Amino acid sequence: MARFLLHRFISVLLTIWAVVTVTFLMMHAVPGGPFQQEKQLPDAVIQALEAKYHLNDPLPKQYLDYLKGILTWDLGPSFQKIGVSVEEMIGQSFPVSMELGLLVVIVVLALGVPLGVLAAVQRGRVFDQFIRFVATLGQTIPSFVLATLLIYIFSARLRWFPSFGLRTWKHYVLPVAALGGYSLSFVLRLTRSTMVEVLQQDYIRTARAKGVPEGAVIFRHALRNALIPVVTYIGPLIAAIITGSFVVEKIFAIPGMGKFFVESVSNRDYTVLMGLTLFQSIILCVAILAVDLLYGLLDPRIKVGK
Repeated sequence: MARFLLHRFISVLLTIWAVVTVTFLMMHAVPGGPFQQEKQLPDAVIQALEAKYHLNDPLPKQYLDYLKGILTWDLGPSFQKIGVSVEEMIGQSFPVSMELGLLVVIVVLALGVPLGVLAAVQRGRVFDQFIRFVATLGQTIPSFVLATLLIYIFSARLRWFPSFGLRTWKHYVLPVAALGGYSLSFVLRLTRSTMVEVLQQDYIRTARAKGVPEGAVIFRHALRNALIPVVTYIGPLIAAIITGSFVVEKIFAIPGMGKFFVESVSNRDYTVLMGLTLFQSIILCVAILAVDLLYGLLDPRIKVGK
């Protein structure tokens, strides 16, 4: 286990370094700069700003300075928001995205896994066919289309839920539904398919032949192995959702990381874009490591150390 954790930690460091390097080079390869906008500033002003933020230094020096800043969690200032650092923007926006994302994950697991198990147990029946139809429909509708549809029906027409912000519990309903639509459908179909496969295994037939109650067969023996593919999907899903959704947060005017990411791209705010990408990469690497550790808990046959 210790050797496994050491290898994975080194792998995480190399992955983060690769992300930082590629992002840094791509940002500096893009034509233009953060101070070149539609209303062109005088050349003297641009040169003064570049000197202030050390953008006129040689590229290797900028790269080394950025790596040193990462080690001390100093991601630099925002070029567009005067007096605001990148780490401050992450500290303000990440709790909002994380709260919304965790609610989405809870809803996806609370509905997707039980419904998938029930559909697998009733394979070929009306309920199973209905669940497969709904799940297929949910996977074909993009999140921005679903968000627009939910706002039109439940906010503009019925006026049941607000369409922007996160102030009361009603404000969370539509964003959670829009963010979780695709993931819920995918988890439902994945749980059903893996449960159908596991229920046909020899050890399940043996357990039933020994007189083990059907509930114990399904939830104690079958579900544990069927959850391995679901956990594989849920790990990166958590990392992706809690770090912000670009489209949904923009549609519902949610001040999360996705909103700042979109603004940094349109404003060429390089430090913010690189900082958010780095932070998302760290969260993703941690989530994947947690998934690897969960494998050994779900299936004792999987030796994490090996």
